[in-house]
Amino acid sequence: MYKAFFGLKQNPFNLSPDPSFFYRSVQHEEALANLIYGVQSRKGFIALTGEVGTGKTTMLECLRDFLHAQKIPFAVVFNSQITPPQFFEMLAYDFDLKCDHKSKVAVLNALNERLLERAAHGTTVLIVDEAHNLEWDVLEEIRLLGNLENRRGKLIQVIISGQPELDRKLDAPQFRQLKQRIALRCALKPFVAAEAARYIGSRLAHAGMKEQTVFPAPLIEEIHKRTQGIPRLINLVCENLLLTAFAMESKVATLEMLDEVSNDLRLEWQEKSGQTLQPARA
Repeated sequence: MYKAFFGLKQNPFNLSPDPSFFYRSVQHEEALANLIYGVQSRKGFIALTGEVGTGKTTMLECLRDFLHAQKIPFAVVFNSQITPPQFFEMLAYDFDLKCDHKSKVAVLNALNERLLERAAHGTTVLIVDEAHNLEWDVLEEIRLLGNLENRRGKLIQVIISGQPELDRKLDAPQFRQLKQRIALRCALKPFVAAEAARYIGSRLAHAGMKEQTVFPAPLIEEIHKRTQGIPRLINLVCENLLLTAFAMESKVATLEMLDEVSNDLRLEWQEKSGQTLQPARA
């Protein structure tokens, strides 16, 4: 709708986890490097944590692109509301195992054979998203996959990704064995103000606006404050600001527009005093 008005080739603030828009901040580069290193070095278990909207899913999409490019087979558990039998069915389906998908023993035997065949050429990866929601019995089955190994290392590399609740869950006594198996940990944090500005500029540049002129520096600082530096919220606010500016036939977003968007999105934010401010009334 507004792309032609702003001279953009595509939507710069789409909420979908598109790796082509991946902003390579220092922390995101480090986290992706750790994930790739953990897979290549056969570290076994790798944990990726971060608050809602900090870019975990985009990070996993980038990892999947790498795995595709390297021809490394992988499976993805994307629904955390599953039972152990459903978990094994998902493994069998994703790895295309020729066995009875409803038999745990058959799936494990077929998986072990597949992993041993693959071990001579490389490794295999299991990505578990939203792991903080998994029940104890499913996490225990995932932990036991770590027993599949040979002299060169783990036969399957397991990436468990989730919100900070995952770290707290792993601190519970019943999860101590899984916690001890995690060889690498990566944590994503919200952007500081300077990162938020570079993030916004990077997405606009990728969409076709080499020098962003829509969001003045003081407005970006306010966007950062109101979104608390969370990338998903930054996308949501900037998308709505572009729509509002387009509707008002303005090439530059303003604080008044941000107030309107903040009201519409029911945003709340913290001032330096620590008091929670309600969005300004229209």
